[in-house]
Parts: sequence; structure tokens; C-alpha cells
Amino acid sequence: MFPSLYISHGSPMLALEPGASGPALARLAAEMPKPKAIVIVSAHWESNELLVSGNPQPDTWHDFGGFPKALFDVQYPAPGDPQLAAEVVELLKADGLPARIDAKRPFDHGVWVPLSLMYPQADIPVVQVSLPTRGGPALQTRVGHALASLREHGVLLIGSGSITHNLRELDWHAGPESVEPWAKAFRDWMIEKLAANDEAALHDYRQQAPNAVRNHPSDEHLLPLYFARGAGGEFGIAHQGFTMGALGMDIYRFG
Repeated sequence: MFPSLYISHGSPMLALEPGASGPALARLAAEMPKPKAIVIVSAHWESNELLVSGNPQPDTWHDFGGFPKALFDVQYPAPGDPQLAAEVVELLKADGLPARIDAKRPFDHGVWVPLSLMYPQADIPVVQVSLPTRGGPALQTRVGHALASLREHGVLLIGSGSITHNLRELDWHAGPESVEPWAKAFRDWMIEKLAANDEAALHDYRQQAPNAVRNHPSDEHLLPLYFARGAGGEFGIAHQGFTMGALGMDIYRFG
């Protein structure tokens, strides 16, 4: 059975400058059998309702600005899987979570940046599930639970976000050894509660975690973690690190 993963995808430039995360993602992919398909929740598809991408051939969406042309030239031509998308909708509905197909959704960079480092051949079908941010951690835990059975059928489930994500406080010149104490304290608290399987504290992280709002002024980059946790088993750390002083690049596996 596949684990579920939480991947901190960092800046879109990770696709061109993978640093320590690129080898970590490549190793992770090499340690597992090749998945039949991937279902992914990205921080960059916020929505009001639950949507599932049914596009058979999603475009690579460069949903950012101000980066070099080489990044806009990157393509990730993996196919979609409308049949799997329909199955995902049915699994969600069976768990009391109404969902519908979005037939046109492209791959945002929360999808194609990490997958380009894990599976550069782009030959594994990918289905994306949207992120209804207003539902908070509890909803994402439920979505993960609802789709957990897919892991038994060769499907890799991924939440793609960032364990810390305050872009206004990044030091764009900081080296990987430079870590802001307020960012590290938050990351360490999250690891402690994940290891203890303390769901009540995790769901209430904005009140309980140190520097929670400073690390996540809005929580769309942390919510995919709850999807991965809800879908998976025992918590483990696949990679740890920071970039630009306060942008956490951790990768976790569940199961």
C-alpha cells in the first residue's frame, strides 16, 4: 500500500533550482513502486465547494509572475484521468462530502513543480482535488479519510503546500543554514503533534501552535497537510529543511 505524502513545494523556482528538496523527492519516488495514478491537493486551488479535475489533458499553468522565462518554458504534460476523477467524486459523496467535476482545470505549480522532480517523465495520470479553505483542517482530514482506500489500489495521495509560508518575512539571500527561530518553533510543534497523533491540537493549531499566524497569515499552504494525514497512516519525516530563512521545505509521509 502506498503512503500518503505532504510536500512543501517552496518557490516555483524549485523546478529549476531544486536544492536539497529535489534529491529528496527523487529518492522518495525511487523508494516506492511506480503509482498507477496520483491524486493531489494543492494550496493553489482554493474553492468554495469540493471540485475534482476531470480534464483528460491538463495544461501546465504558470500561475505566477516575475520569474525567469526558463520557468515559464517548463511543461509537465502528464495526462488526467476522468475515470479516476469520477471515482473520487463518488468516494467523497459516499462520505457525505458533495463534490463535482471541473472538466477544464489545468495543473497549477503546486502540482507540477513537485511532480516534475519526482516523476520527470510525466507519464503518470494526475487528478487534482480542490481546497475549500473555509472548511479548515477538519474538512481536509475528512477528505483524506474519504479517499484513503485509493492507496490500496496503486494511487499515490499527495498534499502539496508548505509547512511554513510567510512570504513577506523571507530573506531571499539567506542560505539553507539560516533559520528564523519563530519558523523553527512552529515547525517543531507541528512535528511533535503529528508524531503524537494529537488531532485535537492539530485542528486547533491557529490557537495553540507558537507563532501560528506569523507562519501562516492564511492557512491554504498548511491545509494540504491535513489531507495527507487524514489519508495515511503512521507519521514519518522524509526530509527537513528551510530556505530563505523561514520557508519550511519539509516532506512528510503517512504510512
